[in-house]
Amino acid sequence: MLKKVGPGILIAAAFIGPGTITACTLAGVEFGYVLLWAMGLSITATVVLQEMSARLGVITQKGIAEVVRSEIRSPFLRNLIIGIVLMAIVIGNAAYEGGNIGGGVLGLEAIFGPKGMDYYPFGIGILAFILLYLGNYRTLEKVFVTLVFVMSLSFLITALITKPDLKAVWKGILIPSLPSESVLTVVALVGTTVVPYNLFLHASLVREKWKTPDDLKWARWDTFFSLILGGLVSMAIIITAAAIPGKTVSGVLDLAKGLEPLYGHAARYFMGIGLFAAGVTSAITAPLAAAYVANSCFGWKAALKDYRFRSVWIIILILGVLVMSLGLKPIEIIKFAQIANGILLPFTAIFLVWAVNRSALMGRYRNKTLQNVLGVVIIALTVFLGVKGILKVFNLF
Repeated sequence: MLKKVGPGILIAAAFIGPGTITACTLAGVEFGYVLLWAMGLSITATVVLQEMSARLGVITQKGIAEVVRSEIRSPFLRNLIIGIVLMAIVIGNAAYEGGNIGGGVLGLEAIFGPKGMDYYPFGIGILAFILLYLGNYRTLEKVFVTLVFVMSLSFLITALITKPDLKAVWKGILIPSLPSESVLTVVALVGTTVVPYNLFLHASLVREKWKTPDDLKWARWDTFFSLILGGLVSMAIIITAAAIPGKTVSGVLDLAKGLEPLYGHAARYFMGIGLFAAGVTSAITAPLAAAYVANSCFGWKAALKDYRFRSVWIIILILGVLVMSLGLKPIEIIKFAQIANGILLPFTAIFLVWAVNRSALMGRYRNKTLQNVLGVVIIALTVFLGVKGILKVFNLF
């Protein structure tokens, strides 16, 4: 079974990035176990939507944008939807890329100190550019994913060491609660887990590994195994953070406090290495996903080294570096990226649910009633949270 694990692990590694570590740490420090339900909801939504994305990719051998182009007959409506998709992906990925590079910067800050902070974003951007341009990032990506796995395992162990109040943990998971000032944190938790670009990326990646409907069971196993494991890690970060002394997180040393029960004074270095690995892994994945989406939207059928494909990821990478060069704190940029993703998510989810309900496209593999109910509930909840998040940002809520 483990040999059949594929793109799901990459998707899980993409969402267990700097954004997840930051958002989950903030949730745990500021609200204890109270927002565990939000992470549980996020993981459920991720599994449901990513399964739809994987199923669409395996059965149709197409990406989401390709389906939109082929299935919508009205040129005006087709171009409008593709325009919305492109806008959502470019805005979301640019913000997300800034957060990814910000995570790498935090990692370097923890290892080497704040000296040279102004140059860290450019260094990480150049490293990501070289790896993407050469196209030989797979081997190094495995190294980074391994480091992210070690960090994830560290959080799971630390969550046990801190001896959390199990009754309070289960209450946080099973009983939804929305404390004052927690709306944007909930939106960030959803945005850092149910990542819009991952839905596009998953549909594109599964068709490279699996080619026939008979492979669908393995694509599902890969999705469920990888994402549920990632969800447990995210919950462990919240539980670990709830035990951090004090109620403020303003820098990487505050983030590292969560691992002190396991690593002591060396926690900053373990956190630094993990954040750097998570940041670089995601800094590669986000531009690549944007290029896949543009490739599908415009019908280029371009190879990885095609100038059009490269031009898209270069633009996203440059925007990410520029975002990190504005003089803002990396943690603030990461928070903004997660909120932006949470607000853009409903658009992507609506397109996906529509696509997997097309009988002519999916045949007997189209959504069942329960899947549609879950999809509609997820869309409704993400719209609700997105609207509340927008109102909160503009001080109207």
